[in-house]
Amino acid sequence: MGCMQSSPEADEKSVQGSAVFIFVPGWRAPCRTAELGRLLHNLTSRAMAENFLALRTRIEVMVSGEGSQPKLQRKRSALRQQQGQLPHYHVADLQLAIEDYLPVLLGLIGIEGSLKEQLEFCWTNQEDPQQETAIADAHYELLSLLHLMAMLGLSQANYLLTPVSSTDGYQPKVTEENKRASLDAFLKSSGILKFALSHVMTQMSEDLKKRLPSDLSKDTLHALYMQAIGQGIEIQLSFAIENAKATLAVKRRLACEQLKCWMQVKNDILSVPLCNKWGQKHKIFVDWKLGEAKATAHYFHGLILDEGADKDQHEKAAICLHLAEAYLRESKHFCAKFCTTMPATRVPPLMGAMKYLSEKIPKTASAKGHISGSTVDFEKMNKVPELPDFVIALQPEDYDLPAADSAWRL
Repeated sequence: MGCMQSSPEADEKSVQGSAVFIFVPGWRAPCRTAELGRLLHNLTSRAMAENFLALRTRIEVMVSGEGSQPKLQRKRSALRQQQGQLPHYHVADLQLAIEDYLPVLLGLIGIEGSLKEQLEFCWTNQEDPQQETAIADAHYELLSLLHLMAMLGLSQANYLLTPVSSTDGYQPKVTEENKRASLDAFLKSSGILKFALSHVMTQMSEDLKKRLPSDLSKDTLHALYMQAIGQGIEIQLSFAIENAKATLAVKRRLACEQLKCWMQVKNDILSVPLCNKWGQKHKIFVDWKLGEAKATAHYFHGLILDEGADKDQHEKAAICLHLAEAYLRESKHFCAKFCTTMPATRVPPLMGAMKYLSEKIPKTASAKGHISGSTVDFEKMNKVPELPDFVIALQPEDYDLPAADSAWRL
């Protein structure tokens, strides 16, 4: 058998049609490093300026996909960058480049004097009306790097949760090992975002915070933090569903915690002026995942209510199960809308908890008979049974910055 040759058109189509399981906002990318380097040469030693320039240029080239790549590869890199994707093998290299640059940047932040205030750091983004933002403050550079590191973790999680064709002829699936690795990636990303919120933004003046682009606002960073925790809980729930020993109470708790995360994400995103098609895609993703979380929480709560002895609980159980079905339909609508919103992505195959629930929810609701009314109708009539409120148990992985490079003080 011969091998099929790939054409440029086919390669480009495969990138544009990639399935998205974990939303990653378009990459923030450093830019105008050469201009920064010229200014730095006039303010510090040649050795320090060239080292700083080389480290930042390395990140700029890797994120933008420019440099010595062939033309087609650069084009595919640009498409991936637009969709918030990078080849998985590229992620580790970029993480290493950031780790090499951070100590030097922290050394600059730590020195006394006006040097760090004379350097203007410029980054591009894809969710703010002003797609290029330059600010003369090294904390802006640090916050941008931490955001990039966190997004690399989410990108890695998306790669790990992409079903892979098995050698035994069965349908593509996600291995348990990859699920656990994706959970680790979620916890690392959430830890970085939590650090950025509690240790970096607190060092910024109110004036600087107001000048930050939309994708670095406090609400956006907190939304991404809660998204990472929420999607980590979804992985935990999939393990619970696959575990015959896991009780309904455990599954309901995880489902309610997951919903709590996505409700917070929705609340945060509402206040952020995310623009362009990419910003709209971000908001639609939140609606999609919020719908899934509502369906999941009401389904497991309905099952527990149905175990009760009195008629009132059975009526509430029926409402919960029909609400779960309605929320599931809504989530599918938003999923389709998300995939057709540019940059277009392929509808992802059902997996994990949602693969199980997409089959169970309609069957269980149907067994309870027909109840007329949409989710809006039930909410208006105050007939939605109250869900239990649980404290979110899943916690992010602790993150701390590396030691600062002392060369600036020499």
